[in-house]
Amino acid sequence: MRKDVRILLVGEPKVGKTSLIMSLVSEEFPDEVPLRAEEITIPADVTPERVPTHIVDYSEAEQSDEQLYQEISKANVICIVYSVNNKKSIEKVTSHWIPLINDRTDKDSRVPLILVGNKSDLVEHSSMETILPIMNQYQDIETCVECSAKNLKNISELFYYAQKAVLHPTGPLYCPEEKELKPSCIKALTRIFKVSDLDNDGILNDNELNFFQRTCFNTPLAPQALEDVKNVVRRNMTDGVKDNGLSLKGFLFLHTLFIQRGRHETTWTVLRRFGYDDDLELTQEYLFPMIKIPPDCTTEFNHNAYLFLQSVFDKHDKDRDCALSPEEVRDLFKVFPYMPWGPDVNNTVCTNEQGWITYQGYLSQWTLTTYLDVQRSLEYLGYLGYSIIYEQESQAAAITVTRNKRIDLQKKQTQRSVFRCNVLGARGSGKSGFLQTFLGKNLQQQRRIREDHKSLYAISTTYVYGQEKYLLLHEVMPDFDFLSEADLACDVVCLVYDINNPRSFEYCAKVYKQYFIDSKTPCVVIAAKSDLHEVRQHYSLSPHEFCRKHKLHPPQPFTCNIANAPNKDIYTRLTTMAMYPHMAQADLKNSTFWLRASVGATVFAVLGFAMYRALLKQR
Repeated sequence: MRKDVRILLVGEPKVGKTSLIMSLVSEEFPDEVPLRAEEITIPADVTPERVPTHIVDYSEAEQSDEQLYQEISKANVICIVYSVNNKKSIEKVTSHWIPLINDRTDKDSRVPLILVGNKSDLVEHSSMETILPIMNQYQDIETCVECSAKNLKNISELFYYAQKAVLHPTGPLYCPEEKELKPSCIKALTRIFKVSDLDNDGILNDNELNFFQRTCFNTPLAPQALEDVKNVVRRNMTDGVKDNGLSLKGFLFLHTLFIQRGRHETTWTVLRRFGYDDDLELTQEYLFPMIKIPPDCTTEFNHNAYLFLQSVFDKHDKDRDCALSPEEVRDLFKVFPYMPWGPDVNNTVCTNEQGWITYQGYLSQWTLTTYLDVQRSLEYLGYLGYSIIYEQESQAAAITVTRNKRIDLQKKQTQRSVFRCNVLGARGSGKSGFLQTFLGKNLQQQRRIREDHKSLYAISTTYVYGQEKYLLLHEVMPDFDFLSEADLACDVVCLVYDINNPRSFEYCAKVYKQYFIDSKTPCVVIAAKSDLHEVRQHYSLSPHEFCRKHKLHPPQPFTCNIANAPNKDIYTRLTTMAMYPHMAQADLKNSTFWLRASVGATVFAVLGFAMYRALLKQR
């Protein structure tokens, strides 16, 4: 909503423009009227909408055409004043003033006009019969007010309507010629309806209507008032009320009715509560609230955010199979102006046998976005209405900013839930296979992935000491000379080489010596394609000798060419190293350490899935 309102009064000489302003300010008709009143500012605390209002007078005798044009360009609303007892002043409204104003304003953002019939005390008849055809001809005219500066009739109302025309304009909402809502208004109200439809059944039941009412107007509807609203819709539409709930058609009809009855402020209150500006676009302040992220800190969702995302998943998982079909994904994102997830997402997170994103995969993708691009996550939560449904000041309330990693190292413990592993290796060494195996796909399944659907990320959960953590794998493109800070910034490094390619390990050795030899970031060497014949590497040291020399774990054998479900132990090891980088290498090599770290991982995974199914049954 605007922070202030600027009202300009124009019209023929002697119609009473200055008198109207002076009568408003002094609350009495002035004995002497100057040629032009000085600009007046009414403070916010004495205006109905609590917005400062500037009232500007125009005098042909005192001002040039250029000054008039400048004032027109600055005005938020223009009152064209005529005298009800002067036909010539009425004719000038259409022959001079409206064309002049239209010539001086942009066609796509016309300023609202108010027609003001002054001196109603001098006549017994109304000028409305003459004015109505003019109002029907020009859609920029918001309303017409007949008033009298002399006996103070409708003076306050005049300036209230002028203020309302700016703060609650009809133009963006409604087309008077067609007598229907404009497409952009329908689009915004449809999103609001879908966000408010908490169970996604296509109707707003009494609980949802009350929540909506409380959210927008800070007060619930009494049961009788609720029934009265539905009865109004029933009398005017056949399918506006279904199963005693308000359908989308009924919801849109109510807002059409509000606007037709001059209650634009009701619809605008709803739109602004859900983040819309005067052009019916979601505001930048709503979508991107301020959030400070110090260096060496990461961003994660907190518990409330995950509860919200679970409710969104549950709302759209119509068949209760704990996965989102393509149709269910499209339905979920109908409140977005674009489809945020591309086909690569299905190769970034866990999917079921049909290739649909599982519940765990869905949460993983949100976790990935929040870690890599928190502003994008805030935007997405804004479209879904997080701050409204959870009654928070903004989406920023969903984010936890982790403490500096240096403090984690000093305290030898971390409260983080998401850990990043950068996967480096020569081209063809098996990096992509390593990522996809983490998502449960063997070589045969990986070969079916289209080139344009591939992803450089893979994220899923692992269990360390019974704690669920997210491990984010990032495949770094093999460009040795141009590894950026982002390529190097991570919690653990995976150096992958192909045991069947004699030139593969050299890249890993060079990268380690160039970038990680003096780093505190733990490194693991992966001997990929271990199902193939191992050849001697063309490097001065064998991979085992290299690891021994640099006090690294021996190369970990790995293959994705298997028939059964892949073993996840290596990923648990990576997560553990990311969580406990301060531990001595000797401790990490100890097999009982790995056993303790990974114990119960499968049990916890199965238990988590079973618990979600149990929750679904309860619902």
